[in-house]
Amino acid sequence: MADGAPVALLAGGGALPGLLRAALLRRGRAVRVLALRGFAEWTLARQADAVIDILDYKRIFATLEAWAPAEVVLVGTVHRPKPSAFAGALAAFRNREEIAAILGAGDDGLLAGVIRLLEERGLVVGGIHRLAPELLAGAGILGAIAPDEQDLAAAAVGQGVLEALSPFDVGQAVVVAARRVVAVEGPEGTDAMLARARRLRRSPRLRAIHGGVLVKMAKVGQDLRVDLPTIGPRTVVCAARAGLAGIAVGAGTTLIVDTSATIAEADRRGLFLLGIERRPEGGET
Repeated sequence: MADGAPVALLAGGGALPGLLRAALLRRGRAVRVLALRGFAEWTLARQADAVIDILDYKRIFATLEAWAPAEVVLVGTVHRPKPSAFAGALAAFRNREEIAAILGAGDDGLLAGVIRLLEERGLVVGGIHRLAPELLAGAGILGAIAPDEQDLAAAAVGQGVLEALSPFDVGQAVVVAARRVVAVEGPEGTDAMLARARRLRRSPRLRAIHGGVLVKMAKVGQDLRVDLPTIGPRTVVCAARAGLAGIAVGAGTTLIVDTSATIAEADRRGLFLLGIERRPEGGET
């Protein structure tokens, strides 16, 4: 049995909360899971120590404080509640105006606000990048397929675009083909962006362009405790359907859901998978 205070997972949707739980248990860490009802996968919710509605802030905070965890990790996907949905839940809080402002902010402001609320209650917020770095993409060629010079040039353009967009609350991914930006991720997410890129490439202006690269990276200065960019086998499938040559991700800051399966899917479909380092400020690739 693991010693010491547990790591508490505030678990949303997707496979990542379960993968992190398993990784922490392999490391001998004690783990408590607070699954968010309606978001966490049912297999994880069945094993969770508590299942609580995302709007029941009072019970969420009380549960975490009772567990006295060494760290709290926000992991998995959630959807922003509508203002009308959380209005009644704020009545129990003296700082409800602040909470309302946080929930009404953009994604970056929302996440920063949630961290601040947790820290104000004496809870330490941790990150996957430190607790389970084996879940992150490594640097260099990750599969059997190598990018060519054109692919590397496209990846460099995509990296530059994402770095330039970092001060703005937009997505973490871009599609570049022949040094031309085909699509930038918005609120729809990476898979939907790739579907849009697939449609766009049927247009006469883009039909003659072959290949292309999906570049996905954390924003410059991003708090790595939350909202790390994530890819998995489905990302590879969507990239292949969009006619891309490969995927470039930020090394050490991008989560790979089921690394072996993701690499195998990329190899099977003939796509390269590349981990790229963050460039020094003002530097070149």
